[in-house]
Amino acid sequence: MAKKTVSATDAVELIHRRYFAGNPENLAILEEARSEDEVARKIFELRSKSGLTQAQLAKLVGTTASVICRLEDADYEGHSLAMLRRIASALNRKVEIRFVPIRRSA
Repeated sequence: MAKKTVSATDAVELIHRRYFAGNPENLAILEEARSEDEVARKIFELRSKSGLTQAQLAKLVGTTASVICRLEDADYEGHSLAMLRRIASALNRKVEIRFVPIRRSA
C-alpha cells in the first residue's frame, strides 16, 4: 500500500485540531506567542532596514547589544512599552497601539 504524503497545510490543520481547537487556554497561549513573535520580528526588521547592528542600535537606545538580542528573540516575554518607545525614538519612529476585534474560530 502506498504511503500518503501529508502536505504542510494538512499538518498545520492537524496540529491545530489536536492541540488548539476547542481549547481556549491553549489558544490564549498560542496568541500570546504570536504577539511576542510579531514584536521581535518588527524590532529586527526596523533595525535591519536601518542598516544597524544590534550593538549600534543598543548604543542609540542606551542599552547593551545583549538586550537588543533578547528583544529580537521570539521567545522573549518581557517587551516593555518604555523600551519599545526608546527603540522607536532611536529609529525615528513612534509606537502605536491598536485594539482589534478578536477573531472567533468556528
